Amino acid sequence: MKALLLTEYKNLQVTDFDDPVAGPNDLLVEVRACGICGSDIHGYDGSSGRRIPPLIMGHEAAGVVTAVGSNVTSFAVGDHVTFDSTVSCGQCTFCRMGHINLCDNRMVLGVSCGEYRRHGAFAELVSVPQHICYKLPPDLPFEHAAMIEAVSVAVHAANRTPVALGDTAVVVGSGMIGLLVIQAIRLAGCSQVIAVDLDENRLATARELGADVGLKADTVDVPAEVKKLTGGRGADVVLEVVGATPTIQTAIQCARKGGSLTLVGNLAPQVEVPLQAIVTRELTLYGSCASNGEYPACIDLLQRQAIRVEPLITAQTSLADAPEWFARLYKGEPGAMKVIVDPTR
Repeated sequence: MKALLLTEYKNLQVTDFDDPVAGPNDLLVEVRACGICGSDIHGYDGSSGRRIPPLIMGHEAAGVVTAVGSNVTSFAVGDHVTFDSTVSCGQCTFCRMGHINLCDNRMVLGVSCGEYRRHGAFAELVSVPQHICYKLPPDLPFEHAAMIEAVSVAVHAANRTPVALGDTAVVVGSGMIGLLVIQAIRLAGCSQVIAVDLDENRLATARELGADVGLKADTVDVPAEVKKLTGGRGADVVLEVVGATPTIQTAIQCARKGGSLTLVGNLAPQVEVPLQAIVTRELTLYGSCASNGEYPACIDLLQRQAIRVEPLITAQTSLADAPEWFARLYKGEPGAMKVIVDPTR
């Protein structure tokens, strides 16, 4: 098969690669769409430490089943499917408790971190275990289905956040995941959603996708504006989708007394937080990691267009042109959100 191989950092090559083999409990999937994730860009230059070459990256994908293992009974050749990026073991304490995203033995597709190497979906074919796969409606476009992994991160974050009907939410960070979080937290019951970012174009998209207000963080006092919009109280819930000290501090300042903060972004390994503000205002902090069984709900939300992803797709490209797109995204392509690679093109 043809595959996009990270041969060394900042060097991607389309190459012939051995076809993956479907084990007894696996599906062999012809990949029709695979999104370039921000984590892939950080892996491209080696900064994450989780894409050690040689590696086929890619974990946001959808395609068509071409073969099934001998123990597979719920899927058939020709099914349209997507799959979780997390390969959970199903046997550890956390899996048995229903927390598959916290699996002790978790692996992630398209990741090589020293402990394991699991080739991903920037290839014509990928083999994945049946227990992380989900059938797709035949009329759901593959490029939309490839966004389900990202949508599931947003839906999981909304599910982690204690929303009461009519709450006000602030979403700090209006990148791709932030724009999905805006839609998910609105569906969770927030009657007012305030988006925060430094990019006016992203804020415009945020308003298009359901934010009531967009605050440009370098031109206004964000916490003061949030208080004006909430009768002086502050937001009931705040979701931070960047993962850096300045944005987390802004998020904390936006929350009302007794409010909650859900941390979705994880850009920096360590951050500084205003401890006294958290303690004296009795804020509750939630971490949100990947997703935990939200895929069926996400498929339904996309099918009904309750969450929209088409405004977030910047381009669709082939394997041959994917290295150029990686380079452009690495350099900070203006206005780019999600680039979808179609290995069949």
